[in-house]
Amino acid sequence: MYSLPFVVTYQTDPWTALGDPTRRAIFERIADRPRAVVEIARELPVSRPAVSQHLKVLKDAGLVTDHAAGTRRIYSLNPAGVATLRADLDRFWGRALAAYKQVVEQTKEES
Repeated sequence: MYSLPFVVTYQTDPWTALGDPTRRAIFERIADRPRAVVEIARELPVSRPAVSQHLKVLKDAGLVTDHAAGTRRIYSLNPAGVATLRADLDRFWGRALAAYKQVVEQTKEES
């Protein structure tokens, strides 16, 4: 009998969710405009069920929302989720600039 490791499929962390290239491609397409699963699947080399699974991860991470339009679900970016990513990037950028400033000032003092 084989013992297979447990793999966590659905992560709720937005950065982890975007770490997958297919999910990033889906996210970028939805950033252009809201789209249905079938439309996204036509543009990518993955099946509709796979796109749906990736969208579930993005939704669980708070990056996309969906609404019904007849028999289809239309996915769009979740502004709150995108704002969280932006806040993280701003914080990282602020730290990087502060560290750079410290190095430059330290170099000037040593000269």
